[in-house]
Amino acid sequence: MSPTVFHLIGPPGSGKRTVGLHLAALTGAVLLDNHLFRDAVYRPYGADGLRPIPPELQALGTQVWALGLQAARMAPGDVSQIFTAHHAGDAAGAAAAEQIRAVAVDRQARYVPVWLQCEVEELARRVALPERCDRAKLRDPAQLRQVLEARGMLEPHAGALMIDTGATPPVEAAQRIAACITS
Repeated sequence: MSPTVFHLIGPPGSGKRTVGLHLAALTGAVLLDNHLFRDAVYRPYGADGLRPIPPELQALGTQVWALGLQAARMAPGDVSQIFTAHHAGDAAGAAAAEQIRAVAVDRQARYVPVWLQCEVEELARRVALPERCDRAKLRDPAQLRQVLEARGMLEPHAGALMIDTGATPPVEAAQRIAACITS
């Protein structure tokens, strides 16, 4: 059986990592949460999810992310992967999403794009939760609103699975995603 590359896309607080953890448990796929890569440089800087990340540090995070994608391409054929990301609705967001899709193509893996959506007020409530402190995740509701207003979200690909995580519990969302590879 060929591997699968799951691509969970959604704004901060939409539950990408939480759904990804459940999906990993269901499928055995490796969870490659976006913070796995970027926190390698954000944490030494002292990023706390409240202070903005300067452009120079974002560039370092992008370099580490690119190395992670290289490693993902090298995965054995029996390894499936779950990528999580917030892709902005601009050219950079589209290019980043395409890089993850390209990993699937290069690995001859099935590509499963999933858009996680949630109302802004619920996202704002979630980003302020204490469990986001253990990673350099965005934690300021005002910054969340600013990011979403300024950069938006990448439009869903045709045929992408759409899940409202405000109405769908994480385990159910993961079950719906896992069902894509058995159908």
